[in-house]
Amino acid sequence: MDDAHLGPTVSALVDRVLALHGLAIYLTVGLLVFAEDAVFVGFVVPGETAAILGGVAASRGNASVVWLCVIVVFAAIIGDNVGYLLGRRYGTRLLATRVLRRRERRVERARRFLQRHGGPAVLAGRYIAFLRAVIPFLAGTAPLRYRTFLTYNVIGGITWGVGSVLLGYLAGNSYKAIEKALGPATAAIVAAVVIVAVIVWTVRRHRSEHRKDVEDSHMPADATDVPTRH
Repeated sequence: MDDAHLGPTVSALVDRVLALHGLAIYLTVGLLVFAEDAVFVGFVVPGETAAILGGVAASRGNASVVWLCVIVVFAAIIGDNVGYLLGRRYGTRLLATRVLRRRERRVERARRFLQRHGGPAVLAGRYIAFLRAVIPFLAGTAPLRYRTFLTYNVIGGITWGVGSVLLGYLAGNSYKAIEKALGPATAAIVAAVVIVAVIVWTVRRHRSEHRKDVEDSHMPADATDVPTRH
């Protein structure tokens, strides 16, 4: 998907997630978080956005914030494990696929980051969009010991999952407070500004990552080498 379509994609995600209720929102948010790590959907739409929007929807009474936290955490952990297993079994083949070849330099830097830091890289990667999509897969190709991977994966899944949902939930409650204090019209304007800001930030981040992919594809092989520690 090219940059011109990123804005409508994120905007549509915002509208659809906030309109869902009950089982539908649990399934949608859970699947997006799972797919981000398992099948590289994070290159298009970050699972973090879905988790935060799920929290906002929960603040509106569309779902249980507790169940959303549980679902997001499990989806993150299971998605990472699927990514790890795919990396271990099909690593060499998948690295040759178009989606990863376009990001070859960044994938290589992520691999070196993982080699230097091991388990802590799995935890750190949970909080960075690009790394969140590739680190589990690369950990399987390393291979990083599964026990080590799982330990940091669980810690990252819990802290990131609960934090993302609660961030959205608190943002939604802040909207209610603004509505009560300043009226629904002002609250609607504030909400619109916040949503637009989130969309613009998400689109810019994806465009920035796309530019890096393009620039890396034209750089000399040694230009992106990362010094190793001695």
